[in-house]
Amino acid sequence: KTIGKKEIMNRFKYPICLLFIFLTPSLIFGGEVLLQSTTSTNNSGFYNHILPIFKNDTGISVKVVAVGTGQAIRNAENCDADILIVHAKKAEEEFVANGVGIKRHDLMYNDFVVVGPDTDPAQVRQSKTISEALTSISRVQPSFISRGDNSGTHKKELELWGKISIPIKDYSGKWYKETGSGMGTTLNIAAELDAYTISDRATWLTFKNKKALKILFEGDPLLFNQYGAVLVNPDQCPKTRAKEAKAFLNWLLSDNGQLEIKNYKMNGVQLFYPNAMR
Repeated sequence: KTIGKKEIMNRFKYPICLLFIFLTPSLIFGGEVLLQSTTSTNNSGFYNHILPIFKNDTGISVKVVAVGTGQAIRNAENCDADILIVHAKKAEEEFVANGVGIKRHDLMYNDFVVVGPDTDPAQVRQSKTISEALTSISRVQPSFISRGDNSGTHKKELELWGKISIPIKDYSGKWYKETGSGMGTTLNIAAELDAYTISDRATWLTFKNKKALKILFEGDPLLFNQYGAVLVNPDQCPKTRAKEAKAFLNWLLSDNGQLEIKNYKMNGVQLFYPNAMR
């Protein structure tokens, strides 16, 4: 019996469909997650490293909105997020306590560094603690560039000035200058003005326009920089893609996700250190 072309196509339609499904996991697992996160994680290239791996594992895409921590949390409070990755633990805990976040998880850490001109007019290099370093800067009053944007880095910086009882806002617009911008812009301005600033280490390591800037102080325990991950509560934000966001969080906290965080390096230097508590 001669088999017509139409019959041949009908016979093979079902197997072909099955093969197509198996070769395209995104049809099974797919979807998209909206992540509100920091400029430091984004500018460091961190998401360019981990998100393709996550998508390959699950078929889920992640769209990143990179802003300061304060703005990221405000965006999430307006239901413009499925998950947060930021670095201001107190603000993250308040986000959860207010019912907008479900639970906060430690994810990874690195540290902050004080950078400034190689000439170091405030002699920050000689400091033994971050308090000594900032006291020297406040006494000599060279230019200091602050993000001034309510980011996690800005919150940490204000906390450090507070520990030495410096009313830093009194010097705003004088030797203390606020950019209201992200870490990259702030570092660019510091480089142009031969000024001091505080940066997260990941952004500093990936920053190209260093000019005369150097790391002048590092290593104080007060410069510890913890990142946390928080799911947005679907009870507060009904349109949240809770299933996909939960899959992303679980992957980040898993052995595989933590290994990929550890594996991300720039010129052989590890940028983030995983420390998830599951």
